[in-house]
Amino acid sequence: MLPPSPVRAVANLKGQFRINAATTFVALLAVGASMAAAPGFEGIFGAALALLMVAIAVIDAQQFIIPNILNAAGFMLGLLHAALQEPNIAVEAATMAMVRGAVLALVLLAIRILYARLRGRQGLGLGDVKLAGVAGIWLDWLTMPLVIEIAALTALAIYVLRHIFGRPMSATTRLPFGLFLAPAIWLCWLLEATLLRP
Repeated sequence: MLPPSPVRAVANLKGQFRINAATTFVALLAVGASMAAAPGFEGIFGAALALLMVAIAVIDAQQFIIPNILNAAGFMLGLLHAALQEPNIAVEAATMAMVRGAVLALVLLAIRILYARLRGRQGLGLGDVKLAGVAGIWLDWLTMPLVIEIAALTALAIYVLRHIFGRPMSATTRLPFGLFLAPAIWLCWLLEATLLRP
């Protein structure tokens, strides 16, 4: 295999720089929005969630994988967040967060199994299932269906737009669901922090 030409190498570097710059901008914007929406420890947790979700979205978009270490970090941070939100009942709050996480992860696991049986191939990665568990830990029962709806509709809209604007797609075209689920988790946290909590 021949090495890339200098022109192509420079173009690749420019493209990577643009991606890195855009990622940094989005991350800083999300951190600022988190701190503005919920001053104090809640905003700090929201900012940390935003950084984790940006990292997950970027890695999944590039590699079609969600690293276990990032899902684990989201899981642990979410448990700590739940416990500190209600310090008088910290154990109960963390336990309830784990129950929510397990329920949402099991829903996506059931979808994964059903899809594989119907289509004969995997349509949802285990990383996405674990990320759904992270979503359940961070979010209340009310916003848990909303996070899946936002992620699924956004992924569908991107699929349709790519098809319309000339990038041929088929039923087997892969889309990284974590790219859509991760930002949706942070957006639903922001919704809860600004509108749904007293």
